[in-house]
This record gives sequence, C-alpha cells and structure tokens, in this order.
Amino acid sequence: MTNMENNEDKILDEEQWKLEAQSVINDIKNHVNDVKLSDRLCSTNQVIYFNLTTLENLKYCIELSSAGFTIVGNKHDDASNKGNQYFETPYSLLNSTSPQYRDSFGNLLLEKLKELSQE
Repeated sequence: MTNMENNEDKILDEEQWKLEAQSVINDIKNHVNDVKLSDRLCSTNQVIYFNLTTLENLKYCIELSSAGFTIVGNKHDDASNKGNQYFETPYSLLNSTSPQYRDSFGNLLLEKLKELSQE
C-alpha cells in the first residue's frame, strides 16, 4: 500500500467516525435533554467526546472509542474521571444511568406499536 492510500484510508476513517458520532446523537436526542459533541475536548479518529444531559438533568462527558462508550466526567467537557465500565451502545449506557431514558424509550416503542396496529 502506498502512503497516499494510507492517508486516504485515514481520512475516510475520520469521516466515518464523525458520521458515527452524528448517528449516535440522532438516535438518542429525543430521549435526553441535550447531547452534542464536545467543542473543548479534542476528538480524533480514535476517540470522540460527547456532552450529555440526561432527562434527570445529570451532566456527563462521554467518550466513544473502539472499546465502546464510557463516562469520563460528571460534567460537560471534563474527561478527568475516565471510567472503567464500557458499554457497547449508547442505549445500554443510558439504560444504566437514566431511569427516565428507559421510560422515554419504552413509551416511543409503545407509540410505534400502536401506529402499526392501527394500520
């Protein structure tokens, strides 16, 4: 593989990483008060940081890496408390930290089932 091919792969990886982050935000935004990429912590093609506010108004800084999702801070833009518990999905992380997330997600599923049964 040439150096040019390696650089192209790296750029593609970074772009895919950003797309993954946006996908996570889109998937959970209706079940949290706020979620966005941290504009203070440096994201790379190996790690991205989210600022998350749960429906209970608890604030977290979440790290997404190839290992999964982990809480790294108990306030936005704070990665000083790297967690040792990783979650495979943002849903499992929220399920563990936000009881109101479970209610919100469950209610959405019920609404969709009702819509399907009425069709």
